[in-house]
Amino acid sequence: MDDQIITIERHIVEQEREYPEATGVFSNLLYDIALAGKIIAREMARAGLVGTLGSTGEMNIQREEQMKLDVFANQTIIRMNSFTGRLAAMASEEREDVIDIPRGYGTGKYVLVFDPLDGSSNIDINATVGTIFGVYRRRSEEGPGTIADCLQKGRHTVAAGYIIYGSSTMMVYTTGKGVHGFTLDSGVGEFLLSHPDLRIPNTPRYSSVNHAYEAFRSEGAKRFGRWLQGIDEEDPREPLSERYFGALVADFHRTLLKGGIFYYPADSRYPEGKLRLVYEANPLAFIVEEAGGYASDGLQNILDVEPRDLHQRTPLFIGDRVLVEKAEQFIAKFD
Repeated sequence: MDDQIITIERHIVEQEREYPEATGVFSNLLYDIALAGKIIAREMARAGLVGTLGSTGEMNIQREEQMKLDVFANQTIIRMNSFTGRLAAMASEEREDVIDIPRGYGTGKYVLVFDPLDGSSNIDINATVGTIFGVYRRRSEEGPGTIADCLQKGRHTVAAGYIIYGSSTMMVYTTGKGVHGFTLDSGVGEFLLSHPDLRIPNTPRYSSVNHAYEAFRSEGAKRFGRWLQGIDEEDPREPLSERYFGALVADFHRTLLKGGIFYYPADSRYPEGKLRLVYEANPLAFIVEEAGGYASDGLQNILDVEPRDLHQRTPLFIGDRVLVEKAEQFIAKFD
């Protein structure tokens, strides 16, 4: 039995050794993100005791109610990464524009995009939420990073991951060399490798979708939903069990570990889709593809979509490759 204890820091360093030209900058960036996750997890655990539950009473750039922990998580990630010299710029779902690196601290060759607290409407009921992030190499040659540095196809991602705050805190990440999961041992304050080399199961188990909005969806999306439920008369199948958290990161995490599909199609309320391409869809698409799955906007691979705007929205079908490709077939046939 392999009884090694592998911390996330050790894992990151061991992966770095595969690249003789590596300087350690990229590894330290990933570890800074892990450290930010620890700080956010600590605040989440005591939120009800220190007055950080509830709303700020303001709206964010997405015109959504901003929660106090949204603000805390966003500020934590920005502060952790603004003064290291490793980043050229950042972009956050909570901020309208590119986040510049303060003058005097130097700019690096990477950019970080992130959703600081996905599923924040779940905070006050103590349900699962998470942080999603993606890392790119900057396109600009020097000086402050630009919006073009942040608006890159998901195909150009060099690292992506998420930190999920639930019954335990987990960080899952990939640099294109497998997908690995780490569970936070709060007693020693370290993320320890608990889920090495994650692969999406070949046998799908769950479908994750909000059926409340079925009436607003296109015919293709409706037909696909009925097919998953096993009630398509032309192509009957064994139905999948249905589970829905209402937090993308939580539904994706279950899909990755247990198999199946999460989808949020475009509809008459959100003709361009609801989820954010840069902060949510691209990082998770990079992870799922590395784990043997697939992510699509219903027409094409999410990773091949050219972002036009920091807050661009997209439909998303993500998980088991066969199921996602079946969704594309329904949409191509009926829409």
